[in-house]
Amino acid sequence: MTKNFVEELQWRGMVHDIMPGAEEHLMKEMQAAYVGIDPTADSLHIGHLVSVMMLRHFQLAGHKPFALVGGATGMIGDPSGKSAERNLLDEKTLRHNQEALKKQLGRFLDFESDAENAAVLVNNYDWMKDFSFLDFIRDVGKHITVNYMMAKDSVKKRLSSDAKEGMSFTEFTYQLVQGYDFLYLYQNHNCTLQMGGSDQWGNITTGTELIRRIGGGKGFALTCPLITKADGTKFGKTEGGNVWLDAERTSPYKFYQYWLNTSDEDAEKYIKIFTFLTRKEIEDLVAAHKEEPHLRLLQKRLAEEITTQVHSKTDLENAIKASNILFGKSTSDDLKTLDEKTFLDIFEGVPQAQVVKQELDSGLDMIGALAAKTGFLASNGEARRELKQNSISVNKQKVKEDYQITASDLINDKFVLLQRGKKNYFVLVVA
Repeated sequence: MTKNFVEELQWRGMVHDIMPGAEEHLMKEMQAAYVGIDPTADSLHIGHLVSVMMLRHFQLAGHKPFALVGGATGMIGDPSGKSAERNLLDEKTLRHNQEALKKQLGRFLDFESDAENAAVLVNNYDWMKDFSFLDFIRDVGKHITVNYMMAKDSVKKRLSSDAKEGMSFTEFTYQLVQGYDFLYLYQNHNCTLQMGGSDQWGNITTGTELIRRIGGGKGFALTCPLITKADGTKFGKTEGGNVWLDAERTSPYKFYQYWLNTSDEDAEKYIKIFTFLTRKEIEDLVAAHKEEPHLRLLQKRLAEEITTQVHSKTDLENAIKASNILFGKSTSDDLKTLDEKTFLDIFEGVPQAQVVKQELDSGLDMIGALAAKTGFLASNGEARRELKQNSISVNKQKVKEDYQITASDLINDKFVLLQRGKKNYFVLVVA
């Protein structure tokens, strides 16, 4: 192989556990490995990205990656790291989700080329849907003891928790179904390695056990650490919930901002995990960042790399432009290039007032816009004082008391941005 895959992951801090012999096995020739992906939504979120990056590094090292969409297991619910059962999905929803996930995975993995190590997307529903319960317990279940299954951390934690509902038989058997996936891919695609988060170790090793007992072969396991944030808050979560890869769920601007706002400690860790920069490039960046931490070089490069990878160069440029509207110098023209979703994302939480469009036909006077009709400022007198002191802007342009707001000021045919000083914003919503 051109690259030592395990060595690459190790310096990036992406190895938690690895089965003995795995590194040597991967150095012999091209091998196949898979990662399972939960299809319970039609988008990945950044919590999925570590395992996706592992698959990408695997392919870059000359190996063949399989992305397994857990259509069957998505109908059950994995107990690992969960305190309650999941909602179950129908086949139509799962198929829709699978197609959406493949499109996102295609930003990282080469599915389309005729290369020997082109990536493959599989769905375990395809081989589980015709597997009868009796066949499964006869052909698979008899090879794994209950004692073995009970010893898994994911099972022990659920059984010892205070949850009143306990753990269903369905969830208890999840590790057998996931283990069978590994056996199936081993037998049908010569897949010898399963990768995932460290909470998956128990499920993965059940698979290696089935390969040994039924397949008469050897399977390997490799897990990455669960990503944490230095301040103890959950990685990949914001006040609005998950940070998604789908631009409709999390705009490129918000996605970019998430990475830009990471701490120095986290940025130094994340830039190794979530970018494909070389070791030397990262070491140079870290050194430059430590020289001038106020420039936030690590955060900027991290945000640039991952936003371009997930979205596009154009989306990155628009996200930077949108960031400058709040935090840097920008113009009325910059504001007018924003789409409605990005505009609302930027000014989320900023106070708003509604005015009717007809009022703009004859021109809305500044006193009305600032006080009488909106309540942005407390009184007409305060509005006049602020205007005289040249501290009021409409769409980032300073205005005087004689300025009239008209339809030509509208952003997206709907908004006008008022500003007092540098940091006080107010949005007029024109209906």
